[in-house]
Parts: sequence; C-alpha cells; structure tokens
Amino acid sequence: MLRETLSKRGVRVITGLGKYFRKIDRNRNGFLSQADFKEALKVFHLEISEGDFESLWLILDDSKSDKVDYGEFTHAVFGEMNEYRKSFVRKVSFAYMKLDFSKTGSVPVVDIRKCYCAK
Repeated sequence: MLRETLSKRGVRVITGLGKYFRKIDRNRNGFLSQADFKEALKVFHLEISEGDFESLWLILDDSKSDKVDYGEFTHAVFGEMNEYRKSFVRKVSFAYMKLDFSKTGSVPVVDIRKCYCAK
C-alpha cells in the first residue's frame, strides 16, 4: 500500500517527508500525533484510504501511545540500511557534528569556511 506508493515516487518524496516531519515536530521529540501524521501524508499527496490509514497507524503506534516515531516510520517503509549506507551515514554525521559548532542543527557558510578550504 504506502510502501509501493513511496517506492514509485522516489527519494525526493521520502527526504521531503522526513524534513516535513521534523518541521512539524513542535517539541522536537521525534514523535508525531495521528493528526500531524495524516496531514503530512496529505501534503505529499500520499492519499490512502481511512481503513488503510488506521491499519498503518496500529502497526506504527505499537506502544499505543497515540504518537508515532518518524524514525520508526522510515525504518518500517525502507527496512534496515545495508552496511555501506550505515558506514556512509556515520561518516556524514561525524563530519556534520564537527561543522555544527553551536549545536543548532544548521551550519552557516562561515562555519564551513573555518573547516574547509577548496584550494
């Protein structure tokens, strides 16, 4: 159902959905309410029937907390990363942590210039 739709739509939708999830996660805890999750699917034109949505919600909200961890959602849709991707993500995360001096989650160009020289 949703997995097939996402695989047809490509990586842009997936990454956009992840960014949108982080944007609407007001308290930055990594969880979304049922209403927020449903709205995110609509914004990205991932329309599924109400019955399918309820089934998906029951699977994703296995703790019955009325919230969904969007990291677990991504994992449920895409499965486990292979070792090459895990290694790459670790390297990129390490590099990003070095660049994000202020630990704000964004890196201004001036901070990048402090660490990188293109010469």
